[in-house]
Amino acid sequence: MNREESSAGVPARDKQAEEDLWQRHRAERGVWTESMLVALERGVKGNKWFSLIDKVQSMRTLELAWAKVKSNAGACGVDGITIGRFAKDSQNRLLAVNEQMKQSTYQPKPVKRVWIDKPGSAEKRPLGIPTVTDRVVQAAVRMVIEPIYESRFAGHSYGFRPGRGCKEALRRVGELLQAGNTHVVDVDIKGYFDTIPHDRLMELVRERIADGRVLGLIEGFLKQGVIEGTDWQKAKEEGTPQEGVISPLLANIYLDPLDWLMAGSGFEMVRYADDMVVMCRSQEEAAAALAKLKEWMAGV
Repeated sequence: MNREESSAGVPARDKQAEEDLWQRHRAERGVWTESMLVALERGVKGNKWFSLIDKVQSMRTLELAWAKVKSNAGACGVDGITIGRFAKDSQNRLLAVNEQMKQSTYQPKPVKRVWIDKPGSAEKRPLGIPTVTDRVVQAAVRMVIEPIYESRFAGHSYGFRPGRGCKEALRRVGELLQAGNTHVVDVDIKGYFDTIPHDRLMELVRERIADGRVLGLIEGFLKQGVIEGTDWQKAKEEGTPQEGVISPLLANIYLDPLDWLMAGSGFEMVRYADDMVVMCRSQEEAAAALAKLKEWMAGV
């Protein structure tokens, strides 16, 4: 092998440049490779990724996904298998999932619905709990596809993104206030995660991914259905999996066109999941921003 090339066939880089590449895309080592990241930066043919299922179903990816699910703990799903029980035989369980995905026989189980207290209210809100196995598979899918969409997401989106969070969002709001953007349009989409239309969401997912088996997994998560007590409810044609590992990413994919619409219209928006503020310099600009938001929401 030429000394000027890496083992992945990528022109040799200095260590700092390589590290910068990984930091820039926040991809999971062991799932993504440096050559994939280079392709992500340079662009792939048709801007679509065609072969990803091998990454999702690989044992290395599933093991990393299981480690994430285990660290987040959480209750068991409809199959009654807890984190502790899964851990006792995790390798065999992951091997079984690996084989099911290879044979295209993996099917997500329904989500278990429970009701929990709503903070500061006498009301309760529904909580959907996928099985541990389904959480592992969702985590695997997310680790594989997230960098593809992250590379295109707007800079003013902060919720549920690698290396971003509330602090960064609040810092940006503070910067805009100091710059004179003191008229604020505050929008919170009520029941947002429950109202995302599946057909439009999948259209957006397909803009970047053309691997039919990965798309099938995502559609399977959207159509899991719900079990509450002994009652089974068919999945609706809208909404992302409640408490699903992949739900925040899907929600960001769905709202990304709005992010770019507002930016292209000259508005300074800061978005954290379904909570967003548009920072304006005048009342007239704020009214125009609100009208633009309403126009978008009416059209989706």
